[in-house]
Amino acid sequence: MTPDDPIEVYVARLRKALAGLSVAEREDIVEEIRTHVRDRIAESSLTVPETLARLGPPEELARDYSSGALVRRARSSFSPWTILKASFRWAMTGIHGFAVFLIAFVGYIMGASFVLAGLLKPLFPDRTGLWIGPDTFGFGYRAEGVSDAHELLGPWFTQISIGLGVLLFILTTMVVRKLLPKLKRWQIGG
Repeated sequence: MTPDDPIEVYVARLRKALAGLSVAEREDIVEEIRTHVRDRIAESSLTVPETLARLGPPEELARDYSSGALVRRARSSFSPWTILKASFRWAMTGIHGFAVFLIAFVGYIMGASFVLAGLLKPLFPDRTGLWIGPDTFGFGYRAEGVSDAHELLGPWFTQISIGLGVLLFILTTMVVRKLLPKLKRWQIGG
């Protein structure tokens, strides 16, 4: 193959656009596309430029493959960051993707908020807790001037709040991981 070969020029651009993947993943994808183009040309009356045009720009193809790889990693990951990245990519594809991203985002933010509230209790014991009063019900940090409420959980607030935060992280992860396989668009190579 020569450097001017259109297939090699295309796969070189594809390889460059796949920079975020591991070398093994990148080379598997490049070889898969190279084989696909050769097979397509042999099976049809299409020319090399026509076949490459049907694949679309290599950067766009790389984006789809990268998204697919991210979704596959998120399916087996317990990392909120990986799951949020995958669900954000999915959110760009339509309303169902946006709903999954919203579930992930809200679940992780609520979990982090509970953990933060639990960590604030030892620092601000008189202002952090589960507040109950005649016209008041609140969980977390309360502002000055709310005097008719009393704190219900006392020292247990830290353990309960952190426990609820961790539980929300786990539940959010399980729900989003359950929803990720339903994604059909990025089942490439999966």
